[in-house]
Amino acid sequence: MTPIFARKALLPDGWADDVLLRINDGLIEEVLPGAAPDDGTVATGCIIPGLCNAHSHAFQRALAGRTEERSPAGRDSFWTWRERMYELAAMLDPDLLGAIARQVYTEMLQSGYTTVVEFHYMHRDPATKSAGMGMFEALTAAARQTGIRLTYVPVLYERAGFHAPQPEGPQELFALSLEQFLEHHDEAAGRQSDKLSVGIGAHSLRAVSAPSLAAIAEAGRKAGGPIHLHIAEQQREVDQCLAAYERRPVRWLLENAGVDEQWCLVHATHMDADETQRLASSGAVVCVCPSTEANLGDGLFPLADYLAHGGRLAIGSDSHISINPFEELRWLEYGQRLATHSRNVTSFRTAHVGRELFERAVEGGARASGQKTAGLARGAPADLVALYDDDPMLTGHGHESRLDALVFSGYRLPIEGVMVHGDWLVADGEHTCGTESRDAFRAAIAALGAKR
Repeated sequence: MTPIFARKALLPDGWADDVLLRINDGLIEEVLPGAAPDDGTVATGCIIPGLCNAHSHAFQRALAGRTEERSPAGRDSFWTWRERMYELAAMLDPDLLGAIARQVYTEMLQSGYTTVVEFHYMHRDPATKSAGMGMFEALTAAARQTGIRLTYVPVLYERAGFHAPQPEGPQELFALSLEQFLEHHDEAAGRQSDKLSVGIGAHSLRAVSAPSLAAIAEAGRKAGGPIHLHIAEQQREVDQCLAAYERRPVRWLLENAGVDEQWCLVHATHMDADETQRLASSGAVVCVCPSTEANLGDGLFPLADYLAHGGRLAIGSDSHISINPFEELRWLEYGQRLATHSRNVTSFRTAHVGRELFERAVEGGARASGQKTAGLARGAPADLVALYDDDPMLTGHGHESRLDALVFSGYRLPIEGVMVHGDWLVADGEHTCGTESRDAFRAAIAALGAKR
C-alpha cells in the first residue's frame, strides 16, 4: 500500500512530527518519525488512532429522539424507557436491523470510531420467533458494507430477573437456553475474519443465572476473546442483587466469576468505595457510556476513585442518542466536574485532561474489543483518523493542547479521513457509502412507522 506521511501523529509515546507509516495487509508495518515524504506518499496534516466504540446496541439508533416526552405517569426512568425499547425490538427483522446498523456504523466511522463492539441479545426473528443466525448476519453485513471493524459479542438473556426464572413478554425474543446460546457463539466464532472477531457475554446478573454465567466465563476463557456484561447500571438492580445474593452486583461478580483482564464491565455506575478499588485492581476494563447514562438517568460512574486505583477505561455510545467519541469523553469529565464542583478531574497521568481521556480510551477500547496492540504502533491494525490540522478548532494548538481542543471544543469535528485495516472509508468527512446508508435507514424508519 502507498505509505502515509503525516506532519503530526499521535504515537504511543506521544506526539511526533513528520511521521511515515508503512502499511501491509491491513497492519502497520513501520512507524518512522522524522521522515520525509516522496512522490508516492499520501500526505496529510495530523493523524490519531481510531477509537473503539466498546458498547453498541445498533438497533436502538431507531429510538433516538423518540422517548423524550413525559409519560402519563409523570415520572420516567430507565424502566419506562425499556418498555419503549422492547416495542421497537418486537418490530425488527434482519432486513430492518441491517439497515439501521449500516447507518449507525456509517455515523461511527464519520465521527472517528473505527471499531465497534456489538453487544447483541436479539437472537430471534420477531416475525418467526425462531432462533438462528439471521440477526448476526444482518450486523456482519452492515459492518462489511461500511468497513468498520466489528467485535461481535453474543449475549445470553435467559430470565426476567433474579426471582423470575422465565423471560416475560418481549424478553422472549431475546431468550435462548444456555445450550442454544453456546452453539450460537461457536457458530459465530467460526466465521471470524480480519475485521470480524467474536467475544461472549451475559446481559446482566439479573438476566443470567449464576451457573450459566460460570459456563459463559469458562467458554470465554477457552476462546480467548473479551467477556462483556452490563452491571450495576441502576440502583434497583443493586437492591435486587442484595436481596437475592446478599452482595452488591460488582462485589458478587468479583467474588464469584474470576474477573480479570478479559472482562469488560459496562456501566458499573453504582459501586461503593471498596468495589471501585477492587474492580480497578482486577485488570478488567469498564466501558462507560456517558451520553446514554445521562439520557436514561443512570447516575455518574465514580471515575476519579477508579482511575486513582489504576482502573482501565473504555467508552461506548450504547443507545446512540449521540455518536461522537469526543463528546462521550467530554461529558465523562463534565459529569465529574458537576459532581465534585471542580475542574480537570481526569488528570492522573498528565496535566492535560483531553489527552489523558483519549489515550485511556484507545488503550481500554483495544482490550474491550480483543485487540492485542493499540494505537499507531508496529503490528497494530491500520485504523486511523486524519484531521485537518488547519481547522479553526485546532488552530494555534500544539502538541500539549491539541487533544484538549478536540475533546473540549464542541464544534464540528475536523475529520478529513478515516482508515480501517488500511482502507480509506471516509474522505473529506463523508463516508464513501453515506448516501446509500441514509437512503436505507430512511426506508427502514418508514417501515417501522407503518408497523406502529
